[in-house]
Order: sequence, then C-alpha cells, then structure tokens
Amino acid sequence: MCFFCRIIERKLPARIVHEDELSLAFEDVHPQAPVHLLVIPKKHIASTDSLSDADAAVVGHLFLVARDLARARKIEKSGYRTVINAGPDAGQSVFHIHLHLLGGRQMSWPPG
Repeated sequence: MCFFCRIIERKLPARIVHEDELSLAFEDVHPQAPVHLLVIPKKHIASTDSLSDADAAVVGHLFLVARDLARARKIEKSGYRTVINAGPDAGQSVFHIHLHLLGGRQMSWPPG
C-alpha cells in the first residue's frame, strides 16, 4: 500500500487540514514555503500519466480544494503556486497523485 493511502486510512500520522468524500489535504513534512500543503484524492491514482477520463472531476476537485485552502490561509491575494509532479524526472517521490499548494513567499521562475 502506498504512503499516502496509509495516511488516508489513518495508518500513518499527518497534520490533516481538510477532508471530504473525494480528497484529503495535509501539511507537507518538508515544507518549501510558509504554506505548503498536499491535496490528494482518496482514490489511488499513481500519477497524471495514470489518469483516466473518468478522473477529470476528481482532479478538478483537488484544484477547488487548493483554492479554498489558499483563501483560508490568506494567500489568495498575494498569490500561490499549485504543482503536480509526474514521474521521477519531475521530482515525484510518492506515486499517488498529489497537488502541492505553496505560498506565503515570493516564488521564483523558472522552478526547478
């Protein structure tokens, strides 16, 4: 069972900040910004490359959760970044799709 699935099942601890029927959001254990949350689907999907057309609503939902969390953390006006890494070369280390919500500081470009 993957690391994030174990968090969903409460077999591993996490600082959960949001949960609904489709998703879970929690604080990243190695934050790269003052706000660094991970938003994941409860359905196991390994990466964006593993998405099916039927997953469109779930992925859209992750972005709506990220929007709401950005508002709750008061970073919507200053700005925030959402990132989904796909595959090892992109930096994906847990193979359960996850959206990073980063904010609270000036971001640089290009990333990586």
